[in-house]
Amino acid sequence: MDTVISRRGQTVVPAEIRRRHGIAVGDRLVWLDDGRQIWVIPVPADAIRALRGSGKGERLVERLLEARAADRQREP
Repeated sequence: MDTVISRRGQTVVPAEIRRRHGIAVGDRLVWLDDGRQIWVIPVPADAIRALRGSGKGERLVERLLEARAADRQREP
């Protein structure tokens, strides 16, 4: 998909991309520039809610407890 930059430096996010990623009026976009590429990342209005459930099945509590036990064994 192509867009054009206006004289004021503005562009349009294509409708298909807005629908696919749930981008709505008033949402924020973060622009990241690594020197070779530019990344545009939508930021959800409620970041905590957007992350809810993303770690499901990862055994995070067990992994944390194992790491703490390993730390205790390394302490003098």
